[in-house]
Amino acid sequence: MICRMSAELPVRPEPGPALPRRVRIGYGLGSLCTGTFATVPGLILLYYLTNVLAVPAAVAGAAVFLPKAWDVLINPLVGALSDRSRLRGGPRRPFLLLGACTLPPLFALIFAAPPLRGAAAAGYVAVVFLLAATSYAVFQVPYVTLPAEMTDDPAERGRVLGWRVAFLGVAILLSGAFAPAIAHADGDTPASYRTMGVAVALLLAVGMFGAWFSTRWAPTVVRSEAEPSIRAQLATARSHRPFLHLLAMWSVQALAVGVMLAGVQYFATYTLGRPGAVTPLFACLIGPLVLVMPLWNRLARARGVKTAQWCASLLFVGGALLLALTPVIGNGVGYAATAVIGVAYAGLQLLPMTMLADTLAADAARTGRRRAATFTGLWTAAETLAFALGAGVFALVLAVTGFRSSEADRHVAQPDAALTGITLGMSVLPAVLAAAGLWALHRYREDGAAGRPANVPLKEETSRDD
Repeated sequence: MICRMSAELPVRPEPGPALPRRVRIGYGLGSLCTGTFATVPGLILLYYLTNVLAVPAAVAGAAVFLPKAWDVLINPLVGALSDRSRLRGGPRRPFLLLGACTLPPLFALIFAAPPLRGAAAAGYVAVVFLLAATSYAVFQVPYVTLPAEMTDDPAERGRVLGWRVAFLGVAILLSGAFAPAIAHADGDTPASYRTMGVAVALLLAVGMFGAWFSTRWAPTVVRSEAEPSIRAQLATARSHRPFLHLLAMWSVQALAVGVMLAGVQYFATYTLGRPGAVTPLFACLIGPLVLVMPLWNRLARARGVKTAQWCASLLFVGGALLLALTPVIGNGVGYAATAVIGVAYAGLQLLPMTMLADTLAADAARTGRRRAATFTGLWTAAETLAFALGAGVFALVLAVTGFRSSEADRHVAQPDAALTGITLGMSVLPAVLAAAGLWALHRYREDGAAGRPANVPLKEETSRDD
């Protein structure tokens, strides 16, 4: 009896050499940018507009949402330009450098508003935020593409993404805890927000320049191919159903996180009773991130990444529903529920990115083409839009329930409907959105089933010779 591989099954290439440790760590540093820019505007900007610059809630929501919605157009364009780039330094790193030079000062300018109030202040913030979102896209799209091009070994990609998620947790903890603390240090004055903007800009610069410098030693194992237009990119995505289902799942869950992120400061101020409570809330949310990340990795290896994503999603839903009981039971349940959400959030940060990297590798194996930047451009555009829409949705909740905007030195009492809207918008609404994402997760087929050619089996075939 002799076992042999089917003649139709291509021989899998041997895994490439491990990436240098400085490349893994240096690449991870870039998450100081992605985590911070995804966290601070979503956490602070809406509150800054309504409670410091006296912008009505609906107008403030538009000022936060519309600049980020621009990313739907700019992200795929950056992906295509990066694909076609023949600049010295490789196709990705020049874009990292351009983003690093422009985003930090633009971020500081968002919170350095001239003495404007109301709609005029909203206009200033919206314009500068639009420029900052463009700079962020220039950095983020090539940055997300790099792991699929630095190595074709799934295990090595996992190690690279592990460093990325670890620094992501550090970024979210630092920016989410300390940015509000700096902003509230002087009583929510415009000057304290200007100080916060400069401090966060420095953190952005450290991460962005660190990633640009360290990836100089990264190999380019494969190279993505650009689609000629946005329409072609969308057509490519429509032809890859696993990617569409994965994108739909993450977009809805990112929207849930975006709504919750926009509501944290309001929840701390009006439900827990003090603006400074946002710092311990963030400690409960991000504190478990590094501790439980290895557990999510272990669960993904043991039971499959899709099963692990189910567990993370359901845990997020349960924690969000528990958060709704805070006004009834007390502040303690609010902190405990936030810690449960933090455990789930660790999985929600790691597992979708793992599935995306596997899906991109599967697409390359199936088609023989490298289209990582096309897919990651659409992915980051949808992710950014979802987070921005989260702030817009929470602003709509505020507007509908009668929230009253004010300047920093004049606090106003809120109607009961607005207080109820803040609690439910922070808890029940994100839970419903995250649960809706489970339908798309159910439709998603994992890497092996999605990525191989239709006539090629997953495992070695065996045949008998008499």
